[in-house]
Amino acid sequence: MAGKRILVVEDNEKNMKLFRDVLQATGYTPLEASSGEEALTLAAEGTPALVLMDIQLPDIDGIEALRRLREDQRTARIPVLALTAQAMDGDRERFLAAGFDGYLSKPVDLPKFVAAVRRHCDEGAE
Repeated sequence: MAGKRILVVEDNEKNMKLFRDVLQATGYTPLEASSGEEALTLAAEGTPALVLMDIQLPDIDGIEALRRLREDQRTARIPVLALTAQAMDGDRERFLAAGFDGYLSKPVDLPKFVAAVRRHCDEGAE
């Protein structure tokens, strides 16, 4: 896991700081985007091991950003987890059906957050 890059797409500064601090403390290198468009650029240029995608963003939403990531040959295989405050009945299933590889609701449970990052980022790692 040492130094693997994780792209965090989050427009809330407090949430971004929390995710950055947790990822750094667990040995990952966070890349930060505050919009869907910025996420697309960073993912294509930096090829992160994992993307943590907020759904409600100021430009394109997380579902549209995911669709575009999947269409781009450079980013199509990167695992993407929905990271959202949308936690009503059926939301998890809706996001998984949209093509996300996993779902985390906010506020995050930090042990579950770290476990999900490790599981999706490090599959197949030695």
